[in-house]
Amino acid sequence: MKKINFAFFIILLVSFSLLMACGPKHRIIIEERTPPPEKKEVVKEETKEEKPAPLEKIEKRETKEVQYGTASWYGSDFHGRPTSSGEIYDMYQLTCAHNNLPLGSTVMVTNMENGRSLELKVNDRGPFVKERIIDLSYAAAQILGIWEKGTAFVKVEVIGPFIEQVQRFTLQVGSFIDENNAQKLADQLRKSFENVYVATVETLTQKYHRVRVGQFETRESALSIAEKLSQMGFKVLVTSR
Repeated sequence: MKKINFAFFIILLVSFSLLMACGPKHRIIIEERTPPPEKKEVVKEETKEEKPAPLEKIEKRETKEVQYGTASWYGSDFHGRPTSSGEIYDMYQLTCAHNNLPLGSTVMVTNMENGRSLELKVNDRGPFVKERIIDLSYAAAQILGIWEKGTAFVKVEVIGPFIEQVQRFTLQVGSFIDENNAQKLADQLRKSFENVYVATVETLTQKYHRVRVGQFETRESALSIAEKLSQMGFKVLVTSR
């Protein structure tokens, strides 16, 4: 009887492990770093009958350099290892590797194949494959839609140095070049959540429309709403930008 019970326990343990491996993918990404202070923010408001007007924030960034080329990503093989900056590589953070941009600088990376964009910190050197201009972290590749394909044609814009600053937490649910797509998502979210707005980052060459929820006083309060958004099928970035 003891042998049967032990075998049954082993079967249950293996079955549970398989179920966990096949479970839903984690859709909430937490950005540990804080951003440079915003240089300019303008709030536009339009009046609509019996409905609050969408809130749009416009932030202008000075673009120092623009590059176009192929992006790739790197993940678990390098997770936990030191980067060229001395930081430990964390595949779940929003970082990237570049061969000549200053370590610690901030870049806006846009996937030209789907219009998604994301701000990343340069903390490593690479890629070391010919004709590739940037290596993204696993988390960045997920958000930009590059993870499954492996590579994509991107635009890389240098938007400034990385400066530590304490700020409140915000949830980013999407980033678009097409403003209509951003407003459609914002309208959808306003049916279930408060303080939904579109923050527009403007560089010399492009405008990026980011759909955001919040701000939140603590990470815990931000994570509570992020979990609800994740359960609705959205990929959520918890950020201090």
